[in-house]
Amino acid sequence: MLLLGEAGSGRSALARRLHALSPRAAGPLVELDPGSFPSGLLESELFGHRPGAFTGATGAGAGRVERAEGGTLLFDRVEDLPLPAQPKLLRLLAEHRYTPLGGAERVADVRFLAIAGEDLPQRVERGAFRRDLFHRLEVLAFRVPALRERRNELPVLLDELVKDLAERFARPALALAPEARAWMLAHTWPGNLRELRNVLERAAVLSADDVLHPAPSPGADGAVPRSLQALEIEAIRRALAYTRGRQEKAADLLGISRKALWEKRKRYGLP
Repeated sequence: MLLLGEAGSGRSALARRLHALSPRAAGPLVELDPGSFPSGLLESELFGHRPGAFTGATGAGAGRVERAEGGTLLFDRVEDLPLPAQPKLLRLLAEHRYTPLGGAERVADVRFLAIAGEDLPQRVERGAFRRDLFHRLEVLAFRVPALRERRNELPVLLDELVKDLAERFARPALALAPEARAWMLAHTWPGNLRELRNVLERAAVLSADDVLHPAPSPGADGAVPRSLQALEIEAIRRALAYTRGRQEKAADLLGISRKALWEKRKRYGLP
């Protein structure tokens, strides 16, 4: 099953829910983000290895496929899978067989879910992603709409997110101020559910009482213009959050070198 959509639109949450509602719910849900591993280590991480398979492999290591036995293997941001590794994933999907490094062939008893951006078909056309692998992944394909395309869900989402924050912060009386609710229902939410949750969570952390008065995210429509330094800091924070702290990918998103990103983080005191 393939879930396409924008970052922050709820793809991961939907994938976990699909696992929880499947006949394999009692089995493990194992996730793998191909972009979070160097290409040289990805095969070992996915398929595992046996002692002596490479220098330093003194013992056996179970890969994500083996750890997902009887359950679901979720490929997050599968579009980041390097081209040289794609034929091996194709064989795994097509034949449900794989070979750990230095070991014998095994059968994979797993269900496959994959998450990708909406531009995956365009990547296929550019040759950045194998066409046969794409068709193997899209046996069942679903597009998760951006939050701006399902604005009718906003009232329910606001109520549920505030309820969730009330439980997490042990503040049962937590509520959203009416004026805040009004602008939140009118906002376009370019960051999707992730932005919505972050705005509410920030308000809960900063509020002195149980009435939340969240402010629009920096750069939101109608916001007062801010300094270039403030915008740069926010851009760095967003890039790091989007890439889950991966320096090289965050630098690529920002259009700067990894060294420049490190220097800016040091200058601004960013973690």
